[in-house]
Amino acid sequence: MAEVSRDSEAAERGPEGSSPEAVPGDATIPRVKLLDAIVDTFLQKLVADRSYERFTTCYKHFHQLNPEVTQRIYDKFVAQLQTSIREEISEIKEEGNLEAVLNSLDKIIEEGRERGEPAWRPSGIPEKDLCSVMAPYFLKQQDTLCHQVRKQEAKNQELADAVLAGRRQVEELQQQVRALQQTWQALHREQRELLSVLRAPE
Repeated sequence: MAEVSRDSEAAERGPEGSSPEAVPGDATIPRVKLLDAIVDTFLQKLVADRSYERFTTCYKHFHQLNPEVTQRIYDKFVAQLQTSIREEISEIKEEGNLEAVLNSLDKIIEEGRERGEPAWRPSGIPEKDLCSVMAPYFLKQQDTLCHQVRKQEAKNQELADAVLAGRRQVEELQQQVRALQQTWQALHREQRELLSVLRAPE
């Protein structure tokens, strides 16, 4: 019972052995550091009081013959076990990208506190909850589509204006061609008339 009491007190003090009052109430501990502190606390409990005694009970006869060797074996075993656990935790953090995920979670929570608005909670009515969640999404999609439609309509109007301007330019060119053709035909008639006058006998 005394051991259980000591473990409870150690858990309340935290990984560094300090009481909760040592940390300000408004202080926010990053979750990455909190995870490291939990791992450190776990590793510290591996070498807690009477852990060596429990170890020697498994090798009672060997301990009675060589207590110093048993102590060295225990120390080496604990050191290797702690190192192995730290390496496993590091691999898990790297594979799961836990540091970035936990930092992102801290950022989301901090932004939520700064916003000051209550978090969304289901009302218990599926239809109402669905509308409250999906309606803003569909309204946003509607605004996006309307913006795209207006943008496309403006682009189509520009293309239509360009087509009309091109048609007017073609019509003007056709008129110029007809005018030049008429002028050329008039000159050709005058030339023939002049030649006929010059060829007429005196």
